[in-house]
Amino acid sequence: MSHREAELLLVNGVIDTLDDAVPRTHALAVVGGKIAALGDDAEALRGPATVVVDLDGAYVMPSLLDVHNHFLLAGQMDLFELAAPPTLSLDEFLAAIADHAAALPEDRWVVGGSWGSGLLNEINTPDALARLDAATGGRPALLKDDSKHNRWANSRALELAGIARDTEDPDGGQILRDADGNATGVLIESGGVLVERTLAELQPISQDEVARAAVRGIEILHSYGVTAFQDAAASLQTMRALKELDDAGRLDAWVVTSMQANDFIFGTTPLGEGIIEHREETRSEHHRPDFIKIFLDGVPPSGTGAFLEPYLEGVGFPECHCGSTTMDPNELEHWLTSTAERGISAKIHCTGDASVRLVLDTVAKIRAAGHTGVRYHIAHGQFVHPDDLARFAELDVTADISPSLWFPGVISEAIATVLPADRASKMQPNRTLLDLGARLAGGSDWPVSVSPNAWEAIYGLVTRQDPSGQFPGTLWPEQAIALEEAIRAYTSDSAEAMGLADVTGTLAVGKSADLVVLSDNPYEIPVDAVRHLSARQTWFAGRKVCDDARPASAVDRA
Repeated sequence: MSHREAELLLVNGVIDTLDDAVPRTHALAVVGGKIAALGDDAEALRGPATVVVDLDGAYVMPSLLDVHNHFLLAGQMDLFELAAPPTLSLDEFLAAIADHAAALPEDRWVVGGSWGSGLLNEINTPDALARLDAATGGRPALLKDDSKHNRWANSRALELAGIARDTEDPDGGQILRDADGNATGVLIESGGVLVERTLAELQPISQDEVARAAVRGIEILHSYGVTAFQDAAASLQTMRALKELDDAGRLDAWVVTSMQANDFIFGTTPLGEGIIEHREETRSEHHRPDFIKIFLDGVPPSGTGAFLEPYLEGVGFPECHCGSTTMDPNELEHWLTSTAERGISAKIHCTGDASVRLVLDTVAKIRAAGHTGVRYHIAHGQFVHPDDLARFAELDVTADISPSLWFPGVISEAIATVLPADRASKMQPNRTLLDLGARLAGGSDWPVSVSPNAWEAIYGLVTRQDPSGQFPGTLWPEQAIALEEAIRAYTSDSAEAMGLADVTGTLAVGKSADLVVLSDNPYEIPVDAVRHLSARQTWFAGRKVCDDARPASAVDRA
């Protein structure tokens, strides 16, 4: 085959490149997994050995990116764990647990989720614990909530973890108790780590299972048209699995990992410098361990998000409770300075406006010190004080918008029970951030979200309505953004945010041939139909990695 002959030629399509040089074309040629030419120039590379795909007028665009997910956890849930939607009532959730437990060996832990944040008070009782014990049939159980920050353990799991009346709350967490001082099984933030570590010791996941879960997670992402993503809280085990898969030619995605600097929910070891020291040995062609992950606060429903003004009174929190950050300003500055000096970027979990402000204040110092090349993501950041909105663009801080909390849903309803209405209704100021020049990068936070379906999120960005139709109304509709802006948040803007713009995010000559063939043209259908778009084909580096095999989405289940 001549070096000027295409290995793959896609013709007769409507191809939006998202690249200003050639915004739209009809043909695309691939050589060595990269885009070699577009349009008539691509047609000119047709040769005797070229594989020609006639798109028959189908719409093609760059494959999607996900700036924030936990693909390995999602793969584990799909293969090995209970996977229940967070919309279930307590009775329904317990029934799902009982069905799942009945199929397990007697000594096997019942793990997975998810219970909805709104069930917190209902499960925080001795009666609910007794019902969980009955549903699990004597097996130990540890179940995550929809945010994946909080846990519900049964009596057997509490016993194995050594949690008793005299067990003190760990730093950064709580063991909730009844009026008599007995644990109810509800474990807030780092309270759950006590049981997570026991689970990891008694029922460890093997490296082979990690690899299987990683592959499965990526397969599911492919089915939604995603071929590049950022693992938002990677363990060393995950990083090694990615390296091994890539060395074996089995990693069909660009993966950026965020090495955990601290951990209050997963029970990960090692952390911080202990994982950073293995950074380069796990780097490969498609795996870039270029970020650290800092959990700077928790989540609002459990009162662990850090706010400038207090939570509601009378909802179970102390008087004038604002939550708090996990690090003081000096510690955060140390982490961002020491990593910036090594060229390591940072993704920082913030759900309250106080934690957002602390990040912006600290990044201002890092930028002033001359560290302009490192990337900073404020992950989630659903609440931002108006005085801080312009600072995202001024400091080149990306708004990692994940999960989809810009429309009514389980988590937004739970937040509305703990914050004053005027504040709870002002979530995710996406329009304002864009107007002020900030970069929005779209993420799923899957499996916090039920699926990594970007089209449901894009529909929500444009309409501020729930794509599943389960939750009526709109959430702060003035913050809706345009369809093209929303698509760029899940393609070119995410590529820039992750440091992948050199290889993917647009269909430009020289970049990886990563593209998706959609079920319809998003610009030629009613906006209501955008939520139903699907990937007919997904291609990574010129190889078809998925063909009409999309699992059911939240919209399909509605």
